[in-house]
Amino acid sequence: METITLQAHFDGKQILLDEPIQLEPGTKLLVTVVSSSETEREQWLSYSMQLLRQTYADDEPEYSLSLIKEHNPEYGRG
Repeated sequence: METITLQAHFDGKQILLDEPIQLEPGTKLLVTVVSSSETEREQWLSYSMQLLRQTYADDEPEYSLSLIKEHNPEYGRG
């Protein structure tokens, strides 16, 4: 069975697809309700940014090439 994922929203009365699609009558669908909590998403983004700032802070030491123990011949090949 081929499955596809479509974006949709609930307008207070019915579920509406955000993209047009041709469906046969009787087509079985699965509906997954995703939390609309922007607060949780914003908290995760804020936490991620905080960790990135710590990781790439101005006081992060510069590592010289002499610290490389094993050369990766694939590095830089596109």
